[in-house]
Amino acid sequence: MQITFRPVDPARDAPLVHTWLTDPRARYWEMTDHSPEQTLDYLRAIADDPRQDGWIGSLESADQPGTGADVVYLETYDPAILIPSHVLRTRAGDLGMHVLVGPPAGERRHGFTAEIMAAVMRFCFTERRAERVVVEPDVRNDRILAKNAAVGFRVLRELDLTVDGHSKRAALSVCTREDFAASPLGGGSGEHAEDPHAHLRPDVADAVHRHLLAKAISEFSHERILAPVDLEDGWWELAEPTEAGASYRFRARVLPLEHWLVDEDSIVRIETPQDPVASNGTSTGGTSTDGTPADGTSAGGGARPAHGRLDVLEFVAAFQSVLGIPDDLLSTYLEELASTFAAACAKLQDAREGRRPTARQLLDADLQQIESAMTEGHPGFLAGNGRIGYALSDYRAYAPEQGRRTRLQWIAVRRELSHLSLGEGCDLEEHLAGALSAEERAAFADRLRERGLDPSDYHLMPLHPWQADHRLPLTFAADVARQDLVPLGAGGDEFQAQQSLRTFFDLSRSGAPYVKTALAIQNMGFLRGLSPHYMRDTPAINDWVHGVVTGDPEFAAQGFSVLRERAALGYTGDVYHRTPATNPHRKMLAALWRENPLPLLGEGERAMTMAALLHRDHEGTALATQMIRASGLSPEEWLDDYLSAYLQPLVHALLGHDLVFMPHGENLILRVREQRVVGAFMKDIGEETAVLGHRELPERIARIRAVVPGDEKALSVFTDIFDGVLRHLSGILEADGVLPAEVFWQRVAGALDAYEARHPELARGLAGDVDLRTAEFAHSCLNRLQLRNTLQMVDIGNQAESLLYAGTMPNPVARTADVPEAEPALPVA
Repeated sequence: MQITFRPVDPARDAPLVHTWLTDPRARYWEMTDHSPEQTLDYLRAIADDPRQDGWIGSLESADQPGTGADVVYLETYDPAILIPSHVLRTRAGDLGMHVLVGPPAGERRHGFTAEIMAAVMRFCFTERRAERVVVEPDVRNDRILAKNAAVGFRVLRELDLTVDGHSKRAALSVCTREDFAASPLGGGSGEHAEDPHAHLRPDVADAVHRHLLAKAISEFSHERILAPVDLEDGWWELAEPTEAGASYRFRARVLPLEHWLVDEDSIVRIETPQDPVASNGTSTGGTSTDGTPADGTSAGGGARPAHGRLDVLEFVAAFQSVLGIPDDLLSTYLEELASTFAAACAKLQDAREGRRPTARQLLDADLQQIESAMTEGHPGFLAGNGRIGYALSDYRAYAPEQGRRTRLQWIAVRRELSHLSLGEGCDLEEHLAGALSAEERAAFADRLRERGLDPSDYHLMPLHPWQADHRLPLTFAADVARQDLVPLGAGGDEFQAQQSLRTFFDLSRSGAPYVKTALAIQNMGFLRGLSPHYMRDTPAINDWVHGVVTGDPEFAAQGFSVLRERAALGYTGDVYHRTPATNPHRKMLAALWRENPLPLLGEGERAMTMAALLHRDHEGTALATQMIRASGLSPEEWLDDYLSAYLQPLVHALLGHDLVFMPHGENLILRVREQRVVGAFMKDIGEETAVLGHRELPERIARIRAVVPGDEKALSVFTDIFDGVLRHLSGILEADGVLPAEVFWQRVAGALDAYEARHPELARGLAGDVDLRTAEFAHSCLNRLQLRNTLQMVDIGNQAESLLYAGTMPNPVARTADVPEAEPALPVA
């Protein structure tokens, strides 16, 4: 049914509207006793008032457009005409609405009024450009109240109104575009309708289950938790640990560092055997595309299998005992995995519909475009996007891959109950000038004065919008009530969330610092808070590290520098800081500010997160492969440049200074020129930096010292760089036919040789106890940590002793080819 609306013509339309208004069913309009002349005067008054409009809706004839019957009278108006400002605070885009459906002509049509109501709402949101429709029907009008509910109206309150001399008890109600789109009559209709679950559909889910299952098999086998059986010819089998359990068959190659390159498309789940299928009594041999030989037997012999659906959550549940997940944490881990699955579905659906860039398009993208284009999360963790605490609306608003603009919320925190730490050469005025615009500072100061408070008594702290909504008014209600915390509202600058979830990039002011905020959601093994106590020394740690890096010409020669965290602010006036034991609530109100890399770029350079080198788009195209091909370099030359910018500086930090970082993909910003990596910025210094030897340190930052033996020092390279980053990059280049894995690791060995040639005195570190060319090293496993305790993977205060190992791993850059057999995997604790 198509209904069109035209402006009311009082002279032409008064007779028809009069018959409708005087019908007993229109009694709530209070005009059943009107004469034709009074109706005409009424319509003229509406037409003459610039704040009101009258409309006639006509039912279009399918074969004769423009000749349909008039079926509805509609009024749209400025709600402020009828509703007092103290009752409803109107806003831009508000539109009042009255509707009168004409009595049916001829036989009654079921659902006719509902269709008219839906058409009226579409007209209000499209033609009248409303953002919110406001109505005030008589509370006794049950029929219109029901229809209002069906199109998405929400009753705010009841109130007494007087309209044209008639008083009524009205049900003040509003309906937004989103309300209408989600309503029974509006869902799926109109240009503004959007199904929030559109990404959770079978074809998308099947692809994501397959991808995550391939990752589960690959990473759990890499960590020697799972032990697939070699069926020869590149086929492997993995059986569930029960007598009647299913098994999984797949193609895979095992590269150096036991990196499992699993062919996603080959994975099949085998449930129950069936009778062999005969084909003229002969066997043709070969293997079918689904992983079963073409002669009717399975890849390992026997009857043709029945293939079941792939479901990564069911896979984890079936392998729980082997994975070592405690019973009391299984559901939590599955929830994090389900969230990872849902996010992956959303990203894939967006990509298929053209809302995400391809790898080729990222060749010319800027830093923030690349940040929001990342889809995988951590390359090693299976449940890498848990984000427990986020609703779907939060995911849409704040997930890094959404690339949305948002404004941070600000609070004033009483100075005597908080601590602001500033880096060397940074005073309060410089900090505030970077953290806030002049307009924001003035507005926040005015808001404090309006409450009778002195702005000089407070520091200004940004909050993640989620934190401001979920934690500030509840967890810290008492602090707000006594004005130790004063909510100030949203700032003016627009920010974009970064991959770390709680860090934001300022899009409004060029060169403004990153802002890192506390966020009390559970994600990948931790509650993502920030400790005010821990952060007191953050700027001092950054200054010391910055001094080490800038004072050593080796770092400059490789284009390596750090992004300093110049300021840190934490609130400690709450009751949670006075409890006997430490708790997550002490980490919910804090922030820090980090240098922006863009002003530090050289001529012709662009910045990109190093995580992008491990990115594949929804078509399977790898960004690293595209960069190599576009650079004009050979793969070996391109890799050498990257290793000079990434590996060699970090090796020098270890061997020359006993200094280690957390060098995963999200913690480095690469400097790229003409698709070549020419340098790198290291970030997240305060939380993830350590000195592993006895070198002299300022007393204030002594907490970053952790003296360990040489083989543990070397793990900062073996685990964090070789296993955590280079293993995955090597797999991508091998799979794409760009560079064989053996050649890749030869270039890595060459990079170590080049460093040793420049610094022979540091080849084994300051204490002479570090050997990066040893035959083997301890195989530290990340997923084992999360599987053991998904709520807190490690003790932040004693990370080294929290680690889990699975024997030793052959070193792909060992000096000798006689690498010993790997030690057997250790049982999961």
